[in-house]
Amino acid sequence: MNLLMKSLLLFLLVASCNTASNTKEKKVHKTDRSEQKENTMNDTTPKVTGIGGIFFRTTSPNETKEWYGKNLGLAIDEYGSVFEFRNANRPHEINYLRWSPVEEETNYFSPSEKEFMINYRVQNMEGLVKKLRENGVTILDEIEAYDYGKFIHIMDHEGNKIELWEPVDSIFTQMGGITTK
Repeated sequence: MNLLMKSLLLFLLVASCNTASNTKEKKVHKTDRSEQKENTMNDTTPKVTGIGGIFFRTTSPNETKEWYGKNLGLAIDEYGSVFEFRNANRPHEINYLRWSPVEEETNYFSPSEKEFMINYRVQNMEGLVKKLRENGVTILDEIEAYDYGKFIHIMDHEGNKIELWEPVDSIFTQMGGITTK
């Protein structure tokens, strides 16, 4: 019986040390995450930060919008649908993604012959364009600035036209309107 009690006490001691060790590890991990989040929020590295839009050819954009609204619940506007979401690094900030069916015969995707174009959200547009030029990427136009952000178009190595957008999401928030959530 005495051996059983000693074994039990030894087990409890080891278990409590392990729990304390795990708690320390969790605190360190939590601190690492906080530092990582702060670093991410202050990061100005030229790069893609997400998807800003999906544009695709269709024979009947209005019917396509109507179908997606009726069957999948998308909040439809003149151009398709705007999806609203929260920024992972700044949860108080609302971000937007444009989903848009376009006429099959559009020149918007030119010189690409693909059926789609993806718009990528970026940070530090000027720095990214400089990096792309240094890497020999085909840049189709110059940066254009609007109240709601900066845009430029490039081609990837497979001939896909890509739209880069450095957004000013607060403008869309101020404008209001229906969104898909």
